[in-house]
Amino acid sequence: MTAKRTILISGDAGAPAVAAATALHAARRGHRTWLLAADDPHRALDAALGTRLEPEPAAYAPGLTVSRIDEQAAFRYAVGELTDKLSPLFDLLGADRLDPEELTALPGIARLALLRALPAADDDVLVVLAPPPAELIATLALPEQLTRYLDRLVPEQRQAARALRPLLAGLAGVPMPAEWLYEGRGKAAAALAESRAAITDPGTSIRLVVPADGHPYGELRRIRAGLALHGHRPDAVVVHGALPEGAVDSPDPWLAALARRRAEELTALAAETDAPVLVTGPAEATLEAVAERLYGDGEGPERLAPQPWAVEDRLAEEGLLVWHLDLPGADRAELDLVRRGDELVVGVGTHRRVLALPSALRRCTVAGAGLGDGVLAVRFAPDPALWPRG
Repeated sequence: MTAKRTILISGDAGAPAVAAATALHAARRGHRTWLLAADDPHRALDAALGTRLEPEPAAYAPGLTVSRIDEQAAFRYAVGELTDKLSPLFDLLGADRLDPEELTALPGIARLALLRALPAADDDVLVVLAPPPAELIATLALPEQLTRYLDRLVPEQRQAARALRPLLAGLAGVPMPAEWLYEGRGKAAAALAESRAAITDPGTSIRLVVPADGHPYGELRRIRAGLALHGHRPDAVVVHGALPEGAVDSPDPWLAALARRRAEELTALAAETDAPVLVTGPAEATLEAVAERLYGDGEGPERLAPQPWAVEDRLAEEGLLVWHLDLPGADRAELDLVRRGDELVVGVGTHRRVLALPSALRRCTVAGAGLGDGVLAVRFAPDPALWPRG
């Protein structure tokens, strides 16, 4: 392993043990490893490791450092920077600044702290106990969404007017945006670009953890569709709490029937997903045993690159261009499509993404759409008023 590897582990109650076992496995294979608890309000990872995680990284085992995200510190840092920028306004209004001791982290701060941590890591392997899947998808989508909002509210082109700001203020008779607004815009854009680069890095992947006895496979399909909408594929699905293989031969008819049903569910899951299905059971009492069962002597699953979203030229046959969007697991009943100018808004359940249309499709009208075999095909017909003649 030469390139940096980031593994975001998300799922149910089994995720802390899988994250800890994954980090220990990487460290024992000689990789400098950092295990980060990004979403662990009840300190389940602490219980799995048998130690208390603090915001400051601490050595846990040879090659393995552990820590947790400090939401309070992240919030104080963000508010402190904003307060410094707004100090002239506070002085003008006669308002008192907030003391650090009275600041309480707001919901969503952990997401921003995680996005800051991803590009900051310089270890060989970063293993993150990530938020639950729905929140993780929203977190991974945040840099793209915030960049879009930033471009709309404070366009980069407007910075060219900074030198003319005093003149424009005199002509218009109203104050122009202060210099710190443009500086803040540049810093925010750079930070978002770093986070987005870390998320889309070839070494970054998502590993999903599901229980063996919770019938989670319908939910898993929706999770995969939400991830695919934002360009991600799980590198593996870890099924934890599985019954021992020998349970199918148990003299207890109830246990044998349950084991056969669980085995059939695992077979169906493996047939449905293109990611490896890894299994660990209740017999693995230690983290080392969990790691051995999941990964053996290998490095573990590698990142699966998302399928490219391609435009198919059917102009000669049907007079159409077709945009193929890979959305494995998507349900036709939960799909939502809206054309908005040069953008296509795609909704999959509770997840939405605004996609810029390829240049050729901007000169077309939407002629229909269909979903088949996990691929959304959106058909576009050339607009005679915009399409080049001849």
